[in-house]
Amino acid sequence: MRLLIYGFGPYRGFHENITEKIVRKFPKRRWVKKLIFAVRFHRSQFISAVKNHKPDVILGLGQCSKGRLLRIESRAVNRKRNNRTEKAKPILQAGSPRLVTNLKLNLGQQSRSSDDAGDYVCNYSMYVILDFIKCDRLPIRYGFIHVPHRYDSRKATRILLKAIEQIGSTTQKR
Repeated sequence: MRLLIYGFGPYRGFHENITEKIVRKFPKRRWVKKLIFAVRFHRSQFISAVKNHKPDVILGLGQCSKGRLLRIESRAVNRKRNNRTEKAKPILQAGSPRLVTNLKLNLGQQSRSSDDAGDYVCNYSMYVILDFIKCDRLPIRYGFIHVPHRYDSRKATRILLKAIEQIGSTTQKR
């Protein structure tokens, strides 16, 4: 199994992004590629990562400002905006209204399901990658988790490692 795990760097009023901490703490494995993306609406940074690394599984991590639980996102929507004051615009004019993730994650009681990834760069990355996977008919499983910015990064890393082990065992059974 080849895994691409990504997070994001700092943005807006946040001088640190918990997802960057988690990705950097993630143990080095030759089958794991770890990336930190700039918080920008640049399609090419996401598509290039998929093309260059040819993963079997992609796990995206995004920081959320509220909550105490990890949020397993089930879908991305075709909308983006820079801030809450501007009107949301479509990511792709003729794109699907929503795209669903296809990676089953079990993070236990430390998580909850969510079908609203917002309309900022986390949702954008999800939508762009899921659209690319769909249009190119790639056999890639994709999941996304929002992590509260005050969450313990060591705890999140342990939880994610356990989930990755589960993903790896189900991938080998296929």
